[in-house]
Amino acid sequence: MKRLKEFTIPFVGLKIGKHHFDYKVDKAFFEHFEYDEFNDSDVSVNVILEKKATLLELHFEITGVVNVNCDLTNEPYNQSVESTFDLVVKFGEDYNDENIDILIVPHGEYEINIQQYLYELIVLAMPSKCIHPGVEDGTLDSEILEKLEELSPKTKDIKENKEEIDPRWNTLKKLLTDK
Repeated sequence: MKRLKEFTIPFVGLKIGKHHFDYKVDKAFFEHFEYDEFNDSDVSVNVILEKKATLLELHFEITGVVNVNCDLTNEPYNQSVESTFDLVVKFGEDYNDENIDILIVPHGEYEINIQQYLYELIVLAMPSKCIHPGVEDGTLDSEILEKLEELSPKTKDIKENKEEIDPRWNTLKKLLTDK
């Protein structure tokens, strides 16, 4: 995958200490990853890079909204996202990103690209099931919700089914209580 230049941090010229980087993540960022689950996005990313003598520490904070479709009604709505992540960058012989929060880069490396970490952080900050807030509080008026309500089993039917138990089961239940 091609790297996006704006998400590359050249750390070789930075002084030892903390450095702040701010990014805006929009729909074009996710199109680069060919991820089409989001209709639109407006996410602010704050990255604090702390350069030390032998390693780098990155602290990611994301806040914003992502426009997605509801899993029940398919109605678009804005889902807020908020998350943090810490990454330690060490220097070694070979590139190694097998550990989730430790990245090892070769000694001659002078920059780090964080686009993959941002992508994963935002996607994983989403809830597993996206439900429109109007569905939860009952204010959303949708044809799909009306159809779901019409097709859902009624509680009266469930009670009637419980009362119509085969009488042979009652005899078996007596065996449990006659001990």
